[in-house]
Amino acid sequence: MATDRNRSPRKARTLKQNVIRTTINALIWLGAVTLYYIVYSLFFDTPSEYELKHSTDRLRSEYELLEARYDSLLAVADNIAERDRNIFRILFESDPYDFERENRTERTTRYEEILNRPTHRLKNELDTRTQQMEERMKVLARSYRSLQRQIDSMGSACNNIPAIQPVINHQLSLLTASYGMRIHPFYKTLKSHQGVDYTIPEGSRVFATADGRVKEVSSRNSTAGLTVVIDHGNGFETSYNHLGRINVKRGQEVRRGDIIALSGNTGLSLSPHLHYEVRHNGMRVDPIHYFFLELSPAEYQRMLRIARSGMQSFD
Repeated sequence: MATDRNRSPRKARTLKQNVIRTTINALIWLGAVTLYYIVYSLFFDTPSEYELKHSTDRLRSEYELLEARYDSLLAVADNIAERDRNIFRILFESDPYDFERENRTERTTRYEEILNRPTHRLKNELDTRTQQMEERMKVLARSYRSLQRQIDSMGSACNNIPAIQPVINHQLSLLTASYGMRIHPFYKTLKSHQGVDYTIPEGSRVFATADGRVKEVSSRNSTAGLTVVIDHGNGFETSYNHLGRINVKRGQEVRRGDIIALSGNTGLSLSPHLHYEVRHNGMRVDPIHYFFLELSPAEYQRMLRIARSGMQSFD
């Protein structure tokens, strides 16, 4: 009986020691796991953190693309505004009212509205526009490759292809009417405008856009006013209308970049401007596609956007 009583306290102490030892081991393991997690978190990302970080990177990239697109659209808007100011100065010989100042707040509000759109909506819009741009770039690349093959096959004859603008237009702000259906400024009816108009002051230099021979010099009173037509061979001709003074004669040989005339306001013309046409095998074609010698791909795209903006012809 005494022996049983002595064993009971020893069992109790042993059980207590085992519980304490187990508790200490558990605390040690818990501390080790906690320390490991802290150290791992300092140097490595958990899967969820990694996904969140890369999601932020994608959002930042999408935001930069949207910002670049906004800057491009703003540049086009500024170009159109500059073109309108130029027309106003020529017509009224004064600076126009600054509507841009009034529109700044509206543009800022519109820009903030874009930034506040849901991410998924911005992403969908960006994906759609990117796909559309990629398709247009593929078409443009094919066009450039085809054009390059034609130029290579022609050799020196490429000097007889109209390939520059007939006036100095480095800022691309002088083009005021493009090729296509336009409202006639006098008859107020829809009429085919088979060239491009540059609104420039009287006396501005007009250049031959390719090598050739002067086919026609018209000084008679007509709706086209003073006109020069140059035959470039290879089926190409160019026409320069509403001139103020002509510097060449019929049959004269000219080279690309020669000053053939000064601009004016002759004939049926709303204001001083140059009407320029390109003809290929007797058909009038869009001159914008024949400025490739002086326009970069980005400038060509910009001029196409300007041409699509809808403009008033001056003749």
